[in-house]
Amino acid sequence: MSNSMLVERSPFNTTLSSAAPAPATAGANWCLVPRCELRIEKCKEGIKLHCSCDDEIACATLQNLCRSLAGGTCSLSCQWNGMTLFDCKLICGNCKIECTDKGCCISCCSGDKACCEIIQACCEALACCLKNGCCCYLCINGTPICCCAC
Repeated sequence: MSNSMLVERSPFNTTLSSAAPAPATAGANWCLVPRCELRIEKCKEGIKLHCSCDDEIACATLQNLCRSLAGGTCSLSCQWNGMTLFDCKLICGNCKIECTDKGCCISCCSGDKACCEIIQACCEALACCLKNGCCCYLCINGTPICCCAC
């Protein structure tokens, strides 16, 4: 899959890196995640993250990961030059995942005004990171499902 990225899913590694991986060790846990385009949209009660892939295999991989991990905690990790710059766990809202024709849409909403403001502020920080060249990993239950660019 040419539209993918190799990332480590080790419980001991709290960062995701796009740099070349070190030699594999017995305890390494690696996975391929599709590269996607991310569009961020504010809505009345939170945000919507639209992940889309032009490649059919990457799209199917993303959708399968979404289906298998649905119901879990959604989080985002933005990296700049291989270092985590911004890490956000969208725990103050209800996240729902829907498959679309080119990928998936993750909505994170809350009826509570303060929680909605927190979610939207995280969305603004994410948009700023992506606009300025960061690489973003979208995760469900700590498992990366895609590598995003704006």
